[in-house]
Amino acid sequence: MIDKRVKNAEEAVKDIPDNAVLMLGGFGLCGIPENAIQALLQTGVKGLTCISNNAGVDDFGIGLLLKTRQVKKMISSYVGENAEFERQLLQGELEVDLIPQGTLAERVRAGGAGIPAFFTPAGYGTEVAEGKETREFEGKMYLMEEWLRADFSLVKAWKGDTAGNLIFKGTARNFNPMMAAAGKITIAEVEELVPAGELDPNEIHTPGIYVQRIFQGVNYEKRIEQRTVRS
Repeated sequence: MIDKRVKNAEEAVKDIPDNAVLMLGGFGLCGIPENAIQALLQTGVKGLTCISNNAGVDDFGIGLLLKTRQVKKMISSYVGENAEFERQLLQGELEVDLIPQGTLAERVRAGGAGIPAFFTPAGYGTEVAEGKETREFEGKMYLMEEWLRADFSLVKAWKGDTAGNLIFKGTARNFNPMMAAAGKITIAEVEELVPAGELDPNEIHTPGIYVQRIFQGVNYEKRIEQRTVRS
């Protein structure tokens, strides 16, 4: 059986070149490929286009790559927690494509499914529709959106096996399975790595066919975005 293990995050991302298009799983601070992002900081790769639901926060997730100016463009749906992102956007230092969240999810899913375009009512009549084809179906106007694909997809799973099969835990699944399918090369980091055959086939969320490299991550922070406790 094919063994897709690599030693660590550094080995997994070492061939990501400047100007690559990356998909990064996660929603808020949940399900983020923390180890892979740290390894990208060390390589110093620049000119990245990052497709992600959001841009982390200033000192965590993609926010770390923004701080070191390794990202030239963000394709996202929500960016409200990152002051550095806001500063770079307003100063014209960062290209930004803001997409309705459902549309972003479907464009990524379409990329993995091999569907070049689809029609959605979301965004019609707004700035989102500028320069895009529109069409009427049953008396309602729809906007054509194109698929999203990436050179590399960086995803984070709870458990995986050496053949690349992945299981996500709870809401940490979020964008990860869709992005795993939409990358030419998908790099998965997992909290627990087991031999092939140990995972229950009925529990696998992402089949190993979509994953080219897998490693067991270390030192996960698992941050909570807004922790509220009684005073």
